[in-house]
Amino acid sequence: MKNVGQQMTSGALSGLTSTIALQPFDLLKTRLQQGDSAQQRNVSVLKATREVLESSGIRGLWRGTAPSLIRNIPGVALYMTGLTQLRSIMASSRYFTVPVIPSHSNATHNSVLPKLTSTGNLVAGATTRVGVGLLMNPLTLLKARYESNIYVYQTLSGAFASLVRSGPTELLRGLSASSLRDAPYAGLFVVFYEALKKHSSLVIMPTSHTQSSILHSSSAAAAGALATLATHPFDVIKTKLQVRTENQYHSFASTVRTIWRFRGLRGYFDGASLRLSRKVLSSAIGWAVYEFILMSVWT
Repeated sequence: MKNVGQQMTSGALSGLTSTIALQPFDLLKTRLQQGDSAQQRNVSVLKATREVLESSGIRGLWRGTAPSLIRNIPGVALYMTGLTQLRSIMASSRYFTVPVIPSHSNATHNSVLPKLTSTGNLVAGATTRVGVGLLMNPLTLLKARYESNIYVYQTLSGAFASLVRSGPTELLRGLSASSLRDAPYAGLFVVFYEALKKHSSLVIMPTSHTQSSILHSSSAAAAGALATLATHPFDVIKTKLQVRTENQYHSFASTVRTIWRFRGLRGYFDGASLRLSRKVLSSAIGWAVYEFILMSVWT
């Protein structure tokens, strides 16, 4: 786990691949989540897609890809590398380490990542994700506003300059909701991902990197689905905080109240199908790419 450069490269390639492939899901999710009562009640995924295609053509579905790449390539690289490094440190502690199963100690095609208890995986995932989220929040905010049709930015530099002029508090807008979403999501994801990998490999022991990639991809997809469903309301709150400028969306508590007043319980799950699809696919692609590259280099 000492080669940080290889981990960063693997994470960056993972972020690049998943971002380009899945940008339409992010854009449509943002469009569905940005509205409120009158705007939102009759909006569906198909209607939102149709509106984008009619106004901007097929390329419109990839609007915001540039800020997404600027945010996700370093963000995913930092997250995956930081998570691997933190898990390596925690694996040396008797509180978080797990005993090696002798019959599987030589399973070089299973995984090269550190092994922790479920508590260790929960803490490592949540801590790393919140730390990286704090660093990347200005770019996350830029990405959300670029995908929204409320803001009409012409260039990335102009968009970022506009955020900077708004002051430091604006650059951290939505951080509380992001942290409340990301900490449990990342913690639960790592717990589910490692548990599913472990139990799957006991049933079908992978004998090649290709088989391992299939196991990692399917485990990550299932883990992503479970963690996404548990944390989606915070994603809705985060999006509204970052793209809406009205007074009722200026704080976490007022945003929660506004969603409830206009949309009820259903409003906290706007865009859930898109985020679920995006997270399942990005987890499947991202973690399969990351672990495949590391196994190819280290084994």
